[in-house]
Amino acid sequence: MRKWFGRGLRLGLAPDGLALVRTGFWPHEQAQLLAQARFKENNIDAVLREAGRMLADQEGSGWALRVVLSDELVRLWQVAPPPGATRMADFEAACALRYQALFGASPAGWQIRADWSATRPFLAAAVPQTLLAQLQAAASGSGFRLIEVQPQFVAALNQHRAMRRPGAWFGLVHGGVLSVAAFDGDKLAAVRTAPIPEGADRDWLEGHVAREALRVGLGRPERLQVSGPAPKGWASSAGRLKFACTLFEDELDPLWPDSARLAMTGRAP
Repeated sequence: MRKWFGRGLRLGLAPDGLALVRTGFWPHEQAQLLAQARFKENNIDAVLREAGRMLADQEGSGWALRVVLSDELVRLWQVAPPPGATRMADFEAACALRYQALFGASPAGWQIRADWSATRPFLAAAVPQTLLAQLQAAASGSGFRLIEVQPQFVAALNQHRAMRRPGAWFGLVHGGVLSVAAFDGDKLAAVRTAPIPEGADRDWLEGHVAREALRVGLGRPERLQVSGPAPKGWASSAGRLKFACTLFEDELDPLWPDSARLAMTGRAP
């Protein structure tokens, strides 16, 4: 069955929609949008039922399935490691305490993963365990191997990590929202999210980045590198001296829905 090696499915899930995409043998091989659905209101239970139906309609038993979750379905936060901590139990306890402080509840019922570090603040993510169980049941019930579930922002950050330039912050545009990873040197200092107003131009972007820099106690970045369907006017142009802005290009069909772009977040270029 060598002809199937490297092929797989990518599923993008948001509270109001989803899309299933098939990827090919080679990284640059054109992906195929297999199915997509949109709901008028947020209804994750309906989205998960539709995901099960979509998977049941596909052939390719044994194929790998990767799932990308919109950030509305997960929780992301920064954790400062306890001074002198060396045991994983110490990091996990600090992570849970920070979670409770931010979200006002115990992390029971959520599965937590993090970029654990004893020397610098790290990013943590939590996904509802019930959601993970339903995804696993839908995948195995249709003969697919669920090998990865990632929040969209984490997937995008990892995808472009090697391309981040010194002094740059990273941004992701998704569903009318801009999420920004603020870096202090090579250390991730904060993740900030804000809706993008209609008609947001370069002046709005510069004002937004300046305000976020003040909020997190950092200087304005030398460059902002942005992934996703950002306004073209955000890119650097002559006379712009406050900071440069680079828009990462993608080869996806511009007519694809946001849920399909969500599914493809994190795929190697």
